Amino acid sequence: MHFSIPETESRSGDSGGSAYVAYNIHVNGVLHCRVRYSQLLGLHEQLRKEYGANVLPAFPPKKLFSLTPAEVEQRREQLEKYMQAVRQDPLLGSSETFNSFLRRAQQETQQVPTEEVSLEVLLSNGQKVLVSVLTSDQTEDVLEAVAAKLDLPDDLIGYFSLFLVREKEDGTFSFVRKLQEFELPYVSVTSLRSQEYKIVLRKSYWDSAYDDDVMENRVGLNLLYAQTVSDIERGWILVTKEQHQQLKSLQEKVSKKEFLRLAQTLRHYGYLRFDACVADFPEKDCPVVVSAGNSELSLQLRLPGQQLREGSFRVTRMRCWRVTSSVPLPSGGTSSPGRGRGEVRLELAFEYLMSKDRLQWVTITSPQAIMMSICLQSMVDELMVKKSGGSIRKMLRRRVGGTLRHSDSQHAVKSPPLLESPDASRESIVKLSSKLSAVSLRGIGSPSTDASASDVHGNFAFEGIGDEDL
Repeated sequence: MHFSIPETESRSGDSGGSAYVAYNIHVNGVLHCRVRYSQLLGLHEQLRKEYGANVLPAFPPKKLFSLTPAEVEQRREQLEKYMQAVRQDPLLGSSETFNSFLRRAQQETQQVPTEEVSLEVLLSNGQKVLVSVLTSDQTEDVLEAVAAKLDLPDDLIGYFSLFLVREKEDGTFSFVRKLQEFELPYVSVTSLRSQEYKIVLRKSYWDSAYDDDVMENRVGLNLLYAQTVSDIERGWILVTKEQHQQLKSLQEKVSKKEFLRLAQTLRHYGYLRFDACVADFPEKDCPVVVSAGNSELSLQLRLPGQQLREGSFRVTRMRCWRVTSSVPLPSGGTSSPGRGRGEVRLELAFEYLMSKDRLQWVTITSPQAIMMSICLQSMVDELMVKKSGGSIRKMLRRRVGGTLRHSDSQHAVKSPPLLESPDASRESIVKLSSKLSAVSLRGIGSPSTDASASDVHGNFAFEGIGDEDL
């Protein structure tokens, strides 16, 4: 998750007193909350009490006198690095102290009182599930409420997640982010003040072997089935004409498990697909479509005068990656605090093991770069859990002071309509060499930013790579 503090504000005191500086904390480029230095200092002190000073990153010290504009900017940069470092630390970033601080700050900033509301959550097939929640309910609370409404068993909740999406005019979804434990879903979606933004329930794992756990349950099976049919219709899962006919035949027989077994063999089954963007693969400013799944990033591209091709980057061969942002300067090449800012440009850059002794950087420029990074991290996490013999099953977390509110009326997952005839305009995609030897990648010594080392996501799965992976 990408934390940033891109700007500060000078604000008047609550009762007309002296002015103070407020820091706008953005998550994935969207305002999450607005806090003062003293609030962040209080968070730091609480974390220090719980985890010790040695665990925490450096926090910008207090100043006896008023700060100059240059010092305010220096403190902003220091606080941004502090928040990023805390969030990326497995212990601190998952702590209830850190997450509850951000949830309270989000609710206070958006000035949303705590009250019971109805929240609409969509399934992949467009079906709406209306749940009764509190505005102060965190992501896990809302996920549990949706599961209760659908009658999904407690031990399958961890196989699904809530995603914030933007619905386009043609009805397709553009993924914004996976909702995190430090945010309040109702506040997150309503604060965007646009009907385009929705919350969608999808499976949150990548290895199709986990499908077996989910398919044991009727509701889990129906959710997987509805999502798969929807992904095929969208063209996210690549299907030949023959395979399409086989799938439709299984649909007509209502053979959902057999349908899913066949779908599991198809290219891009269970992948998340992103909007068209640009990469330096295999050449600068190359238009691509990125998909994430099965422990890889897939790039579909069209080389000049050639048919649609696909290249795959395995997550186990990525040594590290980072997301960087930049704001294009206004015409004239200079910027000042009072002048307008251009749209933020986001890049995902990863260092990839092209061959046994050759590492090279690849860069993808996309507004969804942060979401791509989140997918990479979750794929690595899943690989490490599987390697250690762990499980992604998650038992229901009981609320403090009470239990989860279950709905009286249960919602069945509606069966999707039969697959339509395959789009004849869709081209077949030629797979590039798995070692990418058929293309040359523009290499860069490092991403073109001055990002600090704390911005780099190291890949522990990379350390276990063997010669057979090459």
